[in-house]
Amino acid sequence: MNSIRNFKNQITTFFNTANAWGVFVMGITFVLMIGASYLFYILHSDFERFHAERAGSTLGLAFMIVAISLFIFKVGFFIYTLYQYIKYRPIKSVTDEELPTCTVIVPAYNEGKQVWSTLMSLAESDFPMKKLQLLAIDDGSKDDTWYWMQEAKKALGKKLAIYQQPKNMGKRHALYRGFNEGKGEIFVTVDSDSIVKSDTLRNLVSPFITNKKCGAVAGNIRVLNNEEALLPKMLDISFVLSFEFVRSAESNLNSVLCTPGALAAYRSSAVFACLPDWINQTFMGQPSDIGEDRAMTNMILKQGYHVLFQRNAYAYTNVPEKYKGLYKMFIRWGRSNVRENIQMSKYVFNNFREGSKMGTRLLFVSQFSKIIMSYPFLLFMLFFVLTHPLLFLSSTLLSILILTTFPVLFYAKRYNNLTESFWAYSYSILYTFGLFWITPYAIATASRRGWLTRELPKKST
Repeated sequence: MNSIRNFKNQITTFFNTANAWGVFVMGITFVLMIGASYLFYILHSDFERFHAERAGSTLGLAFMIVAISLFIFKVGFFIYTLYQYIKYRPIKSVTDEELPTCTVIVPAYNEGKQVWSTLMSLAESDFPMKKLQLLAIDDGSKDDTWYWMQEAKKALGKKLAIYQQPKNMGKRHALYRGFNEGKGEIFVTVDSDSIVKSDTLRNLVSPFITNKKCGAVAGNIRVLNNEEALLPKMLDISFVLSFEFVRSAESNLNSVLCTPGALAAYRSSAVFACLPDWINQTFMGQPSDIGEDRAMTNMILKQGYHVLFQRNAYAYTNVPEKYKGLYKMFIRWGRSNVRENIQMSKYVFNNFREGSKMGTRLLFVSQFSKIIMSYPFLLFMLFFVLTHPLLFLSSTLLSILILTTFPVLFYAKRYNNLTESFWAYSYSILYTFGLFWITPYAIATASRRGWLTRELPKKST
């Protein structure tokens, strides 16, 4: 009875807080998926003929064999990931006496007043202040970011040191300056649009004390601006799956593949061991000005260190609220993923660390297979759309209904909110039909530079 009453309360809360557009989007999502399920049932004989036609041609049969093999691998890998997730446990905070000295670096570019909120949240941490060094670096912002850093300095005094780059040089160079200014045993990087909980820092750095092989730790990222806009609501569900499920499993294999810029910690000795290569990294002859977090993680893994995830170390960060900002962010992530998978391929099958390496290699194969198969599946999708549009639409939406149910249930169980978890269905539809082109485009343009976001909007003349 309590669960039924709780679900009714969630439904009431959803309709009271969601705007008309949100209710419409949620409604149309379920209409599409239910309608697709019925259409799939009506067209099942057409599906059988379609598969028979494909199996009758050499090219079609070859594609089906590859697709089925990949599907079997993905199912097996999901079960393996689920097993690792079940085994995962976050490390509890060590005592104040055991905590290491820590330098927190906050790079900022065109962040405005938000950087002040970020620095205030860090200063309010329950981390021993005598062990904490807080640095903020303005990367040549064109807005009032430096003013708000100065205001934070006035409020925090000696707790905070602020620096200003002579010009915009990129986040990597701002972090580089922070690493060289830092004195802590552990470096923590926090994005300037993120807010941390009071116990975040101590939870984040505790694994370095309990595990001497730990070289880096990823924090747990949630969405900050998810009250009104729909895209942040959808991304929040995606982040929970990406961090609390995927990274939990990776952590159990000591091989988190990316420590996010929004919240990550690094052993200083591991950073300095790869810092020259990191700051001078290039791709196809061009300096790398994106993917600094993934690159640092890769270089620390390559040294033989463990890279872990702390589910109990939360940071809440702003995400794009518009489609244009979202696809630009994904393109940047996609290009970084292509570059760092290439780099990872150079060492992952070598004896790069002590102990088992099978899990790390499976993680790499899973990621690399997505890159390799992106173009074949894009071509197949276009062929499917042009020759059998109804079959494509119904099968795709039915697949979304089935496959997205796992993240829906995962979020609902973790945060006891089933209605919010339904946004995962809307996000899957958006990603499938509106962002399917990201990976192929990122592969084709992997050598391009540029952050793509953070620039101020152009003034109309």
